[in-house]
Amino acid sequence: MHITPDNTGLWGVKQTEEAAKKVTDLLQEDMEQHHVFFNKDHFHNHIPHHLLALYGTQCTSISLIQKAYDNNVNYQRSVLPRHNQDTKVFSSGNPWPSTAKKYLGKEEFYPDFLTFFQSEIDKNGIPEVLNSYLFGDWEEMMPRLFGGALHPLIQLMYGMEWNQPAIVAEALAQTAVHSDQMKEYLQSAESRQSQKGRMGRMVDLFNEVRSNEKVSTAARSSDNQKIYDGVLERAKEEMISLASRVKIGVDEIEERTAEMFETCVYVAAAAARYGRVKLGKADKFDFFLMHHVNSSPIFVTINAQEWITKETKARTLEWKVRMDLLQYAARGVPELGVDKLTGYQPKNAREGESIQDIISRLHEFPDDGHGIKLGRAAVVCRNFCKKYEDQGKDWVQIQGDDTWKKVCHLIVDSVEAPGDTWVRSGGFDEAWEVSCV
Repeated sequence: MHITPDNTGLWGVKQTEEAAKKVTDLLQEDMEQHHVFFNKDHFHNHIPHHLLALYGTQCTSISLIQKAYDNNVNYQRSVLPRHNQDTKVFSSGNPWPSTAKKYLGKEEFYPDFLTFFQSEIDKNGIPEVLNSYLFGDWEEMMPRLFGGALHPLIQLMYGMEWNQPAIVAEALAQTAVHSDQMKEYLQSAESRQSQKGRMGRMVDLFNEVRSNEKVSTAARSSDNQKIYDGVLERAKEEMISLASRVKIGVDEIEERTAEMFETCVYVAAAAARYGRVKLGKADKFDFFLMHHVNSSPIFVTINAQEWITKETKARTLEWKVRMDLLQYAARGVPELGVDKLTGYQPKNAREGESIQDIISRLHEFPDDGHGIKLGRAAVVCRNFCKKYEDQGKDWVQIQGDDTWKKVCHLIVDSVEAPGDTWVRSGGFDEAWEVSCV
């Protein structure tokens, strides 16, 4: 790990030598001492994201960076031992993924995959390794990249955005040990791609998910896994049919990236107000929809890499949009509407503040990093999408500096509000009774 003061991610802020060294040391310690999952239920270690999100939003306080680490280190699991002999079959020179297939999806082989990908990157560099083992493997690795509430994608985002070979290796190893449960849905929607001509607005696809009676009612509050037990169990064909209409041409990648990003922020922010508007509860972002915002900046970074083909960029973005639609269905299709954002009254607005100033309040928020990651992503989105608002694009939902400030205030106000930090599956009234006061 090696972070420098001029390497601060998409916000492009200035940092200090002291903060850079602190983040470097803590990232190294985390990699050497902690496993990718902190429990047997495969809940993810978020320490790398948390540290870099703080650093990338100009948290220069050494004590706050250290505190963020200390608050989350005690429940981490120690690294697992490698299976030195067993996994030599997927060492360099052997065909991938056939020789590694029996180890994929198995948590206990994470340290072996990590060692393997570290070695491959050391020899060949990030571009060649990603093009070979990830973007070149749509049968095994790419479906796993979109598993686990997009956590492998998020890990890869921080590795690519900060150009850290060690974190990219962690992301590839994490991808390798995730389930491939999303494969059938993603591949089926792709193979049945039905859109004639250019795709319409993404927000209209979300509205169709909500208006489709079978899809919108497939998930139930009682389902343990609302994607697998709900949507893909009771409305698989209908969901695949909707997702098959996602189509992104190689000549529209940048604008469609902005549209995906802005639509994710709009959906998550509007959904966060559902409990207040309908039930009188505190505003809360949905835990799952939040991850679809937090992961979106990776597509800004992917688009900037000349070594990734346009076809790969478009295809990867299509898969992300299909996951966005599926997740919205699984969370109970909370009602949307721009008025929910324009009508929001921030709790602690200050004259002359920027959206960066608002989000910086989260530097002191004691969580596992989800809050500052959400705030960071919202600012990246505003900066990336503003030119399309200026051009009058009809897909833009969040318009004007004032509304963006309200969105950022909503993020901060919601995590600081009493009750759980997040609501889980916020389209169901029962979720708000459990999570919020």
